[in-house]
Amino acid sequence: MSDFRCVPIPAEVGGRWSRTGVDDNGNQLRRLTVDGAPCRHCLRDAAAGEESLLGSYRLPRPQGIYWTPSPIFVHAEPCRPFEAINEVAPIVRNRLVSVRAYDRDDQCIYDLGHVADGNEIDEALLRALDDARTAFVNIHTAKPGCMLCRVERA
Repeated sequence: MSDFRCVPIPAEVGGRWSRTGVDDNGNQLRRLTVDGAPCRHCLRDAAAGEESLLGSYRLPRPQGIYWTPSPIFVHAEPCRPFEAINEVAPIVRNRLVSVRAYDRDDQCIYDLGHVADGNEIDEALLRALDDARTAFVNIHTAKPGCMLCRVERA
């Protein structure tokens, strides 16, 4: 079994968004109070009353054909990054998700793709990470397709 970590977006992204009010694609950010908005930095859902910023994020990988921007939420106030090893991020657990594995050339590995309730993805995630072809895995929401986090071997 591969050790893994769920990788949060860099703190710089949320800081830049807060300072400028503009997302990665030049759009005006939306400041919302949404109970349960999944922050991509601490990888936890916002609590009732917490403000979040909604904007378009430029995923660092995959590049090329499979690259796409993703709408994401981040806490409006600074939060601690998720740092656990061998723990699936909390924002993955409570929603329908898509596991998408990519090779070192950022090619999607179709036979390792999986859609399931986030509470039931451990086997599919570990299968992807244990496959020698896999360089990294992105986990997205299955319905709207928003990126939740990247997963890498630790």
